[in-house]
Amino acid sequence: MKPALAFKKQRYPESWQKLPNGNFIADEINQVIAAWLPKFFGYYLLKIGALSGELNCSQSPIKNQILIDERPPNATVISDIDDLPFLEHSVDVCVLSHVLEFTGDPHHVVREANRVLIPNGYLIISGYNPFSLAGLNRLIPFRREKLPWNERFFSSMRVKDWLHLMGYEILADDHLMHSSLTGNLGTGKLSSYWKQFSSKFLPQLGSIYVIVAKKRVLPLTPIKPKWKLRPKFSPVKVTGMSSSHKSPK
Repeated sequence: MKPALAFKKQRYPESWQKLPNGNFIADEINQVIAAWLPKFFGYYLLKIGALSGELNCSQSPIKNQILIDERPPNATVISDIDDLPFLEHSVDVCVLSHVLEFTGDPHHVVREANRVLIPNGYLIISGYNPFSLAGLNRLIPFRREKLPWNERFFSSMRVKDWLHLMGYEILADDHLMHSSLTGNLGTGKLSSYWKQFSSKFLPQLGSIYVIVAKKRVLPLTPIKPKWKLRPKFSPVKVTGMSSSHKSPK
């Protein structure tokens, strides 16, 4: 397995419109997270990256929603996404939508999100599935140089391994859009039949995955030692024979 660290300069898209069928992808992700957002409570919801910022989180009861990005137009906070300027355990929900593909060190980005997330906080991650029709397009020569196939795709299984090592509980792993994402998604009978068949029998081959995870932090409880110190030795006092008894004659 290749290391996640990349040594080339990444080109993070400014909006969903810069990606093939980006608006459709955003709509599908919005439908998935819409069922989870009302369950999230707290004070701060952090959207990491421009694509995360364009997702609709209005159904969340968390009013303070912060967008952090390296570009100033719509960002609430301008900063590198792999070096978040927030205190440890200060954010209730983090959204990482299609960020890992376009960053040089995706594992470090996840660790940074984990650092600022409170215990029992929630993390939402979406990305391209390399084991799908969309992922197979990276094998076509003339598409290797185009966005997003010129970047690295990480499977949901690998991302979940990272989260398990950090102590997360995976609440959902949904795979969406069983298409190549290269042109019109299609509305014909054949396309409709393929969507129904693949979603029922080949769910893990969806081109997009959405992971919802909860940060679990076990409290540190002292372990009581099984051994005990031996009590100090104290002599037992034995009452002597009474002097009133006389030996028999």
